[in-house]
Amino acid sequence: MADEHQFIENGLQRTQIDEFFSDELSRAGYGGMDVAKTPMGTQIVLKAEKPGMVIGKGGKNIRKITTTLEEDFDLDDPQIDVQEVDEPDLNAQIVADRLANALERGWYFRKAGHTTIDRIMDSGALGAEIILSGKVTGARSRVEKFNRGYIKHNGEPAETIVDSGVGTAVMKLGTIGVRVKIIPPDAKLPDDFEVYEDVEVEDYIEEPEGDVEDLLEEPDAADAESADADPEEVLEAETAEDVEEVPEEEVVADEPVADEPVADDADEPDDLDEDVEAEAEELLDEMEDGSDEEGA
Repeated sequence: MADEHQFIENGLQRTQIDEFFSDELSRAGYGGMDVAKTPMGTQIVLKAEKPGMVIGKGGKNIRKITTTLEEDFDLDDPQIDVQEVDEPDLNAQIVADRLANALERGWYFRKAGHTTIDRIMDSGALGAEIILSGKVTGARSRVEKFNRGYIKHNGEPAETIVDSGVGTAVMKLGTIGVRVKIIPPDAKLPDDFEVYEDVEVEDYIEEPEGDVEDLLEEPDAADAESADADPEEVLEAETAEDVEEVPEEEVVADEPVADEPVADDADEPDDLDEDVEAEAEELLDEMEDGSDEEGA
């Protein structure tokens, strides 16, 4: 089975088990459960207002619940641990069930909502919210909200800090949904801060690591001179130090090189062709004849 299908299967199984406990243990004040699968079996922690009713006389009821979990929900060796709820008014599931029962008995929804949320805040809760949705007074459905204190609606605090519970009230006109959200007194919100009065500020100042006196010591004389010197002179001095001295290479006297016979590759100019010489002589003769005629 793929991981996504396994997650869906586990969530569906958990929801079915929660509904089974809510129906079976409604009179005992069911306050929620935690399921953890271990190599030894399935560990289930039940929270109830009246643990004695969950266990039953001689453990009869708890054995019946264990058998049902094995047969109907395919749980391997379920081990149930029942814990009593210390403060029922701070458990959202118990409060939602109580409010739903009060509405079924005929309480007016405003009186039931205000009375319930006042009891929650009197128990020390940081904030609470009650939402009633359905046909609370007439044929038309609507939503009624009751708020006190500080409540988170989204983000990680809404999932990890806020305790939520859901109940259902079956009325003559229809069904009314009850949703309760409670922030317990010991909840640590990410935006909390505390202001201390009449305290010394030095007691809360963190000392830096190392000795402060070493950081405040006067600079050495060399450092002071370098700070007062001209930046260009300092740069030239550092450049001169960085340049490594190159060792002088030994000059080797050039040995006399024997004169090598030069090959006389240049051939003497070829003799002029006889025809060219003849033409040149004819031209010279013509020029001389012309000059004689001009002299005559």
